[in-house]
Amino acid sequence: MGGDSILIRNARLVLPEGILEDVDILVEDGKVTRIGRELEPPRGVDVLNVEGKLVLPGVVDEHVHMREPGLEYKDNFTNGTMDAASGGVTTVLEMPNTLPPVENRKVLLEKAHLLASKAYVDFALYGVIHDGNIDEFEEMVYAGAIGFKIFLGPTTGNIPAPSDATIYEALLKSAKLKTPIAFHAENWSLVKYFTEKVKATGRMDPKAHMDARPPICEEEATIRIAYYAKKTRGIALIVHMSALEAVEALRKARSEGVNIWGETNPHYLLLSSDDYDKYGTLMKVNPPIRSREHQEALWKAVLDGTITNIGSDHAPHAREEKEKNVWEAAAGFPGVRTLLPLMIDQALRGKIPLTKIPELLSANPAKLFNLYPKKGTITIGSDGDMVVVDPRSETIIREEDFHSKHPLSPFIGWRLKGRIEYTILRGAIIARNGEVTGGPRGQWIRYTPKTS
Repeated sequence: MGGDSILIRNARLVLPEGILEDVDILVEDGKVTRIGRELEPPRGVDVLNVEGKLVLPGVVDEHVHMREPGLEYKDNFTNGTMDAASGGVTTVLEMPNTLPPVENRKVLLEKAHLLASKAYVDFALYGVIHDGNIDEFEEMVYAGAIGFKIFLGPTTGNIPAPSDATIYEALLKSAKLKTPIAFHAENWSLVKYFTEKVKATGRMDPKAHMDARPPICEEEATIRIAYYAKKTRGIALIVHMSALEAVEALRKARSEGVNIWGETNPHYLLLSSDDYDKYGTLMKVNPPIRSREHQEALWKAVLDGTITNIGSDHAPHAREEKEKNVWEAAAGFPGVRTLLPLMIDQALRGKIPLTKIPELLSANPAKLFNLYPKKGTITIGSDGDMVVVDPRSETIIREEDFHSKHPLSPFIGWRLKGRIEYTILRGAIIARNGEVTGGPRGQWIRYTPKTS
């Protein structure tokens, strides 16, 4: 299935390079073929007049945990990709800590086959690296893995953290095959040390989790990964950055030419430790949401280009898992549906330039994971993946609008500027005003290794 054809008329086209007014965009058989003014639609091609509306590239969410296979009691790929479509996300990069974990070629191909018929948006798959499977790296890349995830501490799925030697070896392979490695960067022995100290005081308040994983855990891990990336020339992405000190380490490494990228998520930009009293364990994530000082440092890093990417870290859990005490409650919540609406709201409020949204949420993730310019932009030859936003309207995040089995988000009830009117995947309208239209039409995107 290639795609559909559509002519978008009178768009305010929002790209990292600037905003083009009153532009027509023609998509034929799923690909952008013409961009101009007053284009004539070919015979039989539908015309969508979006005068006064913003048109952005479809979002490439590089960080989702859809929970299938093996953890479907939390959620599944059908629900997750329907939420993606509703929220303007046209491509998702699915994390490997499902059951079984994606640790070899066979599991990767089985997972791709399982998910292909359920995908409402296009998807790519990460593999995971640990001490027991570093020799599987090349095979997984040639089978189509988009990149790898390395967890420096235990996670959903209980994947053990690898040794420094394995991390170094993985980054050497990353450099050779141009395959990025995403790191959950928290020093696990430090996390255990601080957690035991905080637990020993008897604390059970929600902020105890924050104090059990202080910034030094993230800072040390970021410095270590940056150092190995420098020595190996591997490609590293530090995901879900939360701490000022880690951002400073990232800024230093990038200034030295290290091929290291930084990602943060809307919850770190929009929530702070001031909100624990209101939301409790609902906002528990790893690494934890921290004080306003850290939030302000993250915004600065986003605006000055130190943090290059924004993903959702979509991580649903069952209600009973989120409602446990601070030490036992699961970390994470659904985010793929709210990623773009939250960031568009910040742009329309003047917190961030509108042109930074397609840069952070579309172009940079696509570039890092070798999907650009097929994905992440609107240009001749790119996939016709677009989002139409009405900047004069508003969105209220409502529980009933989620497709997730457990729509447990701290953002429910928030009133946002702007409203997503259409999500378009390869020329086909897949969601209209938040309602998914039609069945699953997503495709698995394989990475093709660079051999030069």
